[in-house]
Amino acid sequence: MTEPASTLYAKLLGETAKISWEELQPFFARGQLLWADNSLNLVEVAQAVAADDSAKVAAWLQLGLVAKVDEARAQDYLQRDPELWAVVVSPWVLIQERPTGATLH
Repeated sequence: MTEPASTLYAKLLGETAKISWEELQPFFARGQLLWADNSLNLVEVAQAVAADDSAKVAAWLQLGLVAKVDEARAQDYLQRDPELWAVVVSPWVLIQERPTGATLH
């Protein structure tokens, strides 16, 4: 039995937190990091991944709004050390860069 969408959303929102690139590097090394574009709601992306909504996730992947973190993005994060938010949807860790001072939407 799956959780109602609102319950899952609330659970994922509660598990979303600010994190440094340094803390994320082991997940990058294992190929377990997914990046979400700022135009998306990180918790909604996590909810779609958790609910196995393959149509929605595939659309985002095709549009380049969600992707595995590649070497170029990893190097950029290492150099800039931006503010990142993350939520775990095993086996993935979904991340999103936030402009300084921005709030989760």
